[in-house]
Amino acid sequence: MLKEFIPARRPEDKALNAERKALEKKLGEDQLKITAAKLPVMVVFEGWGAAGKGTVLGKVIKDIDPRFFKVKSFGPPTKEERAYPFIRRYLLDIPENGKFTFFVPYMMEEVTGDVIKGHLDEDGYQQTIDEINTMERSLHDNGTLLIKFFFHLGRKEQKRRIQKLQENADTKWRVDAEDLNENKHYHDYEKLYDRYLSETNQSYAPWVIVDAGTDKKWTELQVLRFITQSIDTALQNKGLAVPILQNRFPLVREPKLAEVSLDGKSLEDGEYRKALKKYQKKLGDLQNRIHRRGIPVIIGYEGWDAAGKGGNIKRVTEALDPRGYTVHPIAAPEPREKNRHYLWRFIEKIPQKGDIAIFDRTWYGRVMVERLEGFCSVNDWQRAYNEINEFEYDLNRWGAVIIKFWLQIDSDTQLKRFKAREADPDKQWKITDEDWRNRDKWSQYEQAVNEMIEKTSTAFAPWHILESCDKNYARVKALKIITEALEHRLAESAH
Repeated sequence: MLKEFIPARRPEDKALNAERKALEKKLGEDQLKITAAKLPVMVVFEGWGAAGKGTVLGKVIKDIDPRFFKVKSFGPPTKEERAYPFIRRYLLDIPENGKFTFFVPYMMEEVTGDVIKGHLDEDGYQQTIDEINTMERSLHDNGTLLIKFFFHLGRKEQKRRIQKLQENADTKWRVDAEDLNENKHYHDYEKLYDRYLSETNQSYAPWVIVDAGTDKKWTELQVLRFITQSIDTALQNKGLAVPILQNRFPLVREPKLAEVSLDGKSLEDGEYRKALKKYQKKLGDLQNRIHRRGIPVIIGYEGWDAAGKGGNIKRVTEALDPRGYTVHPIAAPEPREKNRHYLWRFIEKIPQKGDIAIFDRTWYGRVMVERLEGFCSVNDWQRAYNEINEFEYDLNRWGAVIIKFWLQIDSDTQLKRFKAREADPDKQWKITDEDWRNRDKWSQYEQAVNEMIEKTSTAFAPWHILESCDKNYARVKALKIITEALEHRLAESAH
């Protein structure tokens, strides 16, 4: 892309200044429009060192209400950040609905830097590019406007600017070893940058090459032109349906809920205590081994109300060192969560390498409660099956063990447990009007769950159905599945 780049013609000074001032004012007005339309806008500034990204950004944002934008800059990842998936730290600061986030720089600097330093081999590079493209497409499909700029300037101009910065005591701190190395090996960097730009240049998030080698006013005008044009287009297209992508992952066939036999799925107390002790001890030992190997574990619980998720989770955590796990009870999203991509609140809860995250309800709310209660559009929940499969696929490639449980009971058992909760003062808090409303939609939920399991039980993250009319049976089965999954991963990682 860089070698084929043809700079636009710079207007005469008078016309340039007039247009620049008009677009600065327009961008301030556009901020009110995106707030009203609840349109989140991501603006990414990447480019050569000394290309003036920070200076131009300061001019671009000066007429935007500071309450409605944030500027985020990324340096090299810390040791703690490297314990999480690559993409995580870049997603934590995505904009809320109706606001801007300006990233200076974003992911490109880390990816290309790791290639230059030999920290990222070809397979790792390709995997990272796939994750970036998947993430950006999902953000776009869920309503985010992505605008990506690369500030381009020639080797001689970069060298001149670096020298000028170094000559001034107040600005020499802005030049680091990376800038000097970049200029020294300009053509090697140019080749790598060109590849990155080409491979992440998608219709939903195209790169805009900015001529940053002329003067800052002209650079600013180019940026303002594209931001304002992109906002106009996004506002016109807001609300349009997005294509539903075909599943590209191998699926594991699971029975429909009505086909799951609950008869005979029970354990006597003595047998239960013996099995519980056996598998809890095994799980405790396995936790030490996965922590040492740096294997992250994600366990998700879904199921009917009163199916016993809490008690099941408790028997799992009893076996674990509390320093190595976190339980995340998932309720209705808070305003800051509701105003972002629906996976955002789960991404920030992903465990670091060697730790265990247990979710009491999960991201599958998108295709269950949000679907049935009308909290998202039909297009939203129909797209979500593939988006969730991609999300879990990337976690699996990162190295996570993903275990998903559906706790299955019949309608009579649920009714019996509901009435028992209402009659017990110590458990009345567990039963709500919403539980009764959900029960009235049993058949609709059953249909949604069947479709969820059918479309998201992948080879790398299959669903496991726990027959839970007898809670003892379900607890032992869950522990057995977890221990077998961890043993399998440890055996794989040993080769």
